[in-house]
Amino acid sequence: MVGFIICIILIGMTINGRDKLTMPEQFLKDSIGSVQKLIYIPASSVSNFFSDIAELKQIYKENEELRQVAALYAREKVEYNFVAAENERLQQALEFKQHQQEMYDYNYLIAQVIAINNDPNNPTININLGSNHGITKNMAVVTVDGLLGIITNVSPFTSTITPITQLNSTSPVFSAISATVLGKESESFGVLTDYDAEQERIVMSLIDEHDPMMKDDVVITSGIGNLYPRGLLVGTVEMIQVGDFGLTHVATVKPFVKMNQLTEVFVVQMNHVVDQSTTEQELETTDLNDNQKEGE
Repeated sequence: MVGFIICIILIGMTINGRDKLTMPEQFLKDSIGSVQKLIYIPASSVSNFFSDIAELKQIYKENEELRQVAALYAREKVEYNFVAAENERLQQALEFKQHQQEMYDYNYLIAQVIAINNDPNNPTININLGSNHGITKNMAVVTVDGLLGIITNVSPFTSTITPITQLNSTSPVFSAISATVLGKESESFGVLTDYDAEQERIVMSLIDEHDPMMKDDVVITSGIGNLYPRGLLVGTVEMIQVGDFGLTHVATVKPFVKMNQLTEVFVVQMNHVVDQSTTEQELETTDLNDNQKEGE
C-alpha cells in the first residue's frame, strides 16, 4: 500500500508541468548521456570508416569511367583533327587543281609522297605514280604552294623528284628555269639559276636593268623552252641588286613551297604539248597520203 501511494505521488509529480528536472532525474540523465557518449563515438567512427570506404570505391569507379571517357575523347579528337586537316588539305588541293586547269591547259596528276631522302648532297622525294600512270622524266612537280621540283627518275609505279633546292645553272639534272613576274609577263624576264642553301633563297639573274620587277612581286615560270609549264608559282621577290658586270640585275626570291609539309603533290602534264605532237603526226600522215596520191 505504501509503495502504491508513493507511485501515485511520483506519477502526479511527473504529470504536472515543471520548468526543471529534479536532482535524481538530472543525475540519471547525465549518467545515461555519459554512457551513450562512450558508446556512440567509437560506433560512429567505425560507421564513418566503412562509409568512407564505400565512397572511395564509388569514387574510384567513377574515376575509372571518367578516365575511359577522357581517353576515348582524346582518341576521337585526334582522329577528328587528322580527318579535318586532311579534308582541308584535300579541299585546297582540289581548288588549286581546278583553278590551275581553268587558267592553263594542263593536267594535274595528284600523287602521294611515300618517302623523303634528306641527304644534303642528294635530296630526293619519292611519289606513288610512275610510267604506268603517264609520268615521264623532266615533268614539273608542284604543291598547292608552288613549284617543288622535277621528275628525274621514273619506274612503272613510282617516281623520284629532285626538289628545287638542287637548282643549279651547271647541273645536268636541274638546270636553269626561265621566269617572269605575275601581272608583268610581257615586260619582265629573268632566269632562276641557283639555290642559296644558307639563305634558303632562289637566285634570279639576267634581269634587264629597265625591268619593272619590284620587291614583293610574285615570280612564276614563263614557259620558255617548253620544259617547265608557264604560270607555275615560284616565290616572291625579296631583293633586287646590280649583277656582277653591271649590265643586268640579280634578284633574291623566297620560294613558296614548304619542304617540311609534303603529303600530296601534283605532277604537271602539258596537254598542249601532247596535242601539238599529235597534230604534227596527223599533218605528216596527211602529207604522206597526199604524196602517195600524187605518185599514183
